[in-house]
Amino acid sequence: MRHLPLIVYVLGSFLNNLSLCSDVSYFHLDGDYVIGGLIRIHYVMQRIVHHIPEALDCSSQTFSVQDYRRFQIMRFLVEQINNSTTLLPNVSLGYEMFDHCATIPSFSNVLKLLSVHGEIHPWRDGQENLSRMIAVVGPAGSTRTMAVAPLFMADLIPMVNFGSTLSVFSRKLIYPSFLRTVHPNKDAVEVIVNILLHFNWHWVAFFYSDNDYGRDGLDLFRKKIKDTDICLAYTKNINENTKPSELFQGIEKLKITTIVGFSPDEYAAIFIKAAIQMNITNKVWIAVESWAMNRDLPMEKGIENIGTVLGVAQPLMSIPGFHEFLISTKSKLDSGQLGFCNQACNCDGVSDEDISRANPTFTFPLYSAIYAIAHALHNALQCGVGSCSSNITASPQMILAELRKSNFTLFNQSIQFDDNGDPKFGFYSIVFWNSSGEVQKVGSYYFHPSPKFIINDTDIQWHSNGLVPVSLCSHECSEGYSKEIKGVYKCCFTCEICSNGTYVNKTEDPYMCKACSDTEWSPEGSTRCNLRLVEYMSFTDPEALGLMVISGLLVVLTLAVCVLFAFHYNTPVVRSAGGPMCFLILGCLSLSSISVFFFFGKPSVAFCIFRFLPFLLFYTVCVSCFVVRSFQIVCIFKIAAKFPGMQSWWVKYHGQWVVISVAFVIQALVLLIGYSSDPPKPYNETEWYPTEIILSCDISIPAIVTPTSFLTTLCILCFIFSYMGKDLPKNYNEAKSITFCLMLLILTWIIFATVFMLYRGKFLQPLNAMAVLSSLYAFLLSYFLPKCYIIIFQPEKNTQQHFQGLIQNYTKTISQ
Repeated sequence: MRHLPLIVYVLGSFLNNLSLCSDVSYFHLDGDYVIGGLIRIHYVMQRIVHHIPEALDCSSQTFSVQDYRRFQIMRFLVEQINNSTTLLPNVSLGYEMFDHCATIPSFSNVLKLLSVHGEIHPWRDGQENLSRMIAVVGPAGSTRTMAVAPLFMADLIPMVNFGSTLSVFSRKLIYPSFLRTVHPNKDAVEVIVNILLHFNWHWVAFFYSDNDYGRDGLDLFRKKIKDTDICLAYTKNINENTKPSELFQGIEKLKITTIVGFSPDEYAAIFIKAAIQMNITNKVWIAVESWAMNRDLPMEKGIENIGTVLGVAQPLMSIPGFHEFLISTKSKLDSGQLGFCNQACNCDGVSDEDISRANPTFTFPLYSAIYAIAHALHNALQCGVGSCSSNITASPQMILAELRKSNFTLFNQSIQFDDNGDPKFGFYSIVFWNSSGEVQKVGSYYFHPSPKFIINDTDIQWHSNGLVPVSLCSHECSEGYSKEIKGVYKCCFTCEICSNGTYVNKTEDPYMCKACSDTEWSPEGSTRCNLRLVEYMSFTDPEALGLMVISGLLVVLTLAVCVLFAFHYNTPVVRSAGGPMCFLILGCLSLSSISVFFFFGKPSVAFCIFRFLPFLLFYTVCVSCFVVRSFQIVCIFKIAAKFPGMQSWWVKYHGQWVVISVAFVIQALVLLIGYSSDPPKPYNETEWYPTEIILSCDISIPAIVTPTSFLTTLCILCFIFSYMGKDLPKNYNEAKSITFCLMLLILTWIIFATVFMLYRGKFLQPLNAMAVLSSLYAFLLSYFLPKCYIIIFQPEKNTQQHFQGLIQNYTKTISQ
């Protein structure tokens, strides 16, 4: 609203004082249909403060050769179309162009384009009050376009823009009749990011113009690099009041070597020249759009010191006949055939060579914009070979409809627009400022039909001794190292080596060492995990086969002893060894050996249960038998004489069988309860050996400690009673044999416990089986083997008289 008085004043003064131009002038060409042109020839560098409403005299501002070149190209193209026999035959195309050098102060230009016979009709009905203007080309700047576009959108007058790249123009709800032949900012940003990623430049500064164009570029750039390794280390908005030293101080402080410049030509030139003066060296500059094709900056003295300049630019193209047109125009001006009407150009000192070598940015977008309008008018008038329909009067809305359906070929490119009015044609050139002061093409980026990035690295002459410059906050970590971010930027990090059992995958997450699964392993500094070697003692291993043979031999030996004892059952040796109890002991020893076979093979729940259950249960019976035997021996020789009643009670109530049965029942209940509540199960041992998985069994502490404690208690009682009989007769020495058996038993399990604390490999299972067999063989060989020897080789000692003599001698000894 603050510009409303100015607009009203300019509108009134303009409409009341409208002066007509001649049919042929520098800014005006009459025709059946007219294209409006808002192409600046001058530009405003300093902010202008108005104290009264007044229009701006553009001729008093800075002259722009590159914009003047575009102005002449539009004039040339309209003349070229009028001379065509195939495009718009018998229809003349005119133009009405204005030097749109500023935003608000140049509103009078827009108002004239909208006026019909000096009047503006905001709402037109039918075919009345139709202007011959069918479309508008320009202006080139995004901010200037945003200011004037709503005035054309109200009546759906097509705006075919060649130089406004702001993202918002793709929103058709706001700009329904806006189309453009230049790629939007998002495409330029996409090319920039691809260049940065291609050369591994991750530590970047970004300066941008302090306007809609620059801010849009910065916003798009931030979004585009979000999921990449690029860090935007420093940003700076620039305008006519910005001091170059502020920009370069921030860049030097952060040690940034790659700088992206997203600004118009006039601002970028100021900062490049300042970089030369301030001796800013060894940088990579990425120029965007217009200043990438600047023809003067590459020729500046000392430009080679600032580093390497790459650019993202519109493709270069030559315009056949344009140079001749300029010569013709110059001669017409000199002869007075062309006038300037009510606008001043101040272009007398500009030569044809100056125009030809001016910045060619937006040449093809302007070319395609003019031809898109001409083809749309051609289709709207239903033109054929040699003529167009005279019954049709084309309106801007008809032209808009045809523009949206554009599909024609221009310089081997198919000119089409997408639903947002953005081009579906064209590409970007990647350029390099070489040492000769020329802009050299080194690559391309194509958008259609699919993105394609091409760059020839060898054509670029790098400032860093021919090597690609480095732009990193931190150098990349070596293989097997993760990144530990320091500060706020993900590009700044320290490298930490991944420990054993972890790895880092740089493509997934370079910032974390991930743990391997239980079935995998990795050494320090790994990038992947390796499968662990699964280890267990199989039935076919030599160790397993040997232990199973030994276990089978135990069964054979116990059977042989049983047979021998059965044949000599009534002899004193068998009777003194326990009589029927011997067969119970031998049977339980055989049953206990069953556990040995379940220590081999791949563990299962059943295997884990039977590894310990038979041994703990039946070995308890064996030990309880020896408890009873050692107690009976001590009772006969030491207690019976002093306490005769105790022996009679023991015999009367079969005390030995009661004790054995009670011990069996207690151990059976303990095992049943423990194994029912938490049965043993297969377990993968992964802690002890990082490269292996040892298949074993996991037994809960209560399930193993309680029955083991009960068995240990029986062993202690047995040891106490047997130790009390250490001084018994030499030829009747079961107590000493039992003591020796217990000593072997204790020694065996102490050795196994020590090994268990130090080793958990696959050979732990055969060692456990060996400990079980050692416990069984201790009783078999230490207790039964001496008796078998007497029965077989010393039968004279296996008589009643011999045993009675031993007892009588011992009784006399203890009675004295």
